[in-house]
Amino acid sequence: MAKKSYPLRINEQVIAAMQRWADDDLRSLNAQIEYVLRDALVKSGRVKLVQKVTTEVEAVGEDDSESADNH
Repeated sequence: MAKKSYPLRINEQVIAAMQRWADDDLRSLNAQIEYVLRDALVKSGRVKLVQKVTTEVEAVGEDDSESADNH
């Protein structure tokens, strides 16, 4: 997906709140703004979520967990 630069004029308190939220979520401010905009677009039905990336977690075998406990 290509990215396009866009100058944004935004209220100082809003940008500060977005920065705090981005920091909490370990995202850059730009990524947080894009996340919020994308989420709003999906929730409003203006775009469809085509792909959702997830991380699957598998249980560790008993042998692996015992060795981890010994360290």
